[in-house]
Amino acid sequence: MENAIKQALECKIDVPVGCIIKKDGVIIASAHNRREEDNDILAHAEMLAIKEAQINLNTSRLKGCEMYVTLEPCPMCAWAVIQSGISTLYFGSYNPQYGALISNNIFKSLTNSPLKVYGGIEEDKCNKILEDFFKSIR
Repeated sequence: MENAIKQALECKIDVPVGCIIKKDGVIIASAHNRREEDNDILAHAEMLAIKEAQINLNTSRLKGCEMYVTLEPCPMCAWAVIQSGISTLYFGSYNPQYGALISNNIFKSLTNSPLKVYGGIEEDKCNKILEDFFKSIR
């Protein structure tokens, strides 16, 4: 999670969310939110990391990969995680408003996904990054 946190801290004008993907214990992709920076609504950290991992592994299937992200994924990102075949997802901060995997498990009845999800990893650090960001823009 420390590497995902480092990615979150790279955000310039976006909500600070960082993500890494590992395969066999090795980081194969890393990204941070760039939605505002790139003027691209799809440029969430998870989406960018999935794309990079697929390129690096030369496949659309990320079976056996683990994702670490500082904020519980939104519905778009959660579905991309499920569709990519990522095996395990670890996230830091819960997202009561938009979190799609635990906070608002919207996919429970839609899929037989074997995805394992663990929340609250380094939650205090991840929460602080988000709190500091939102204080700075108010």
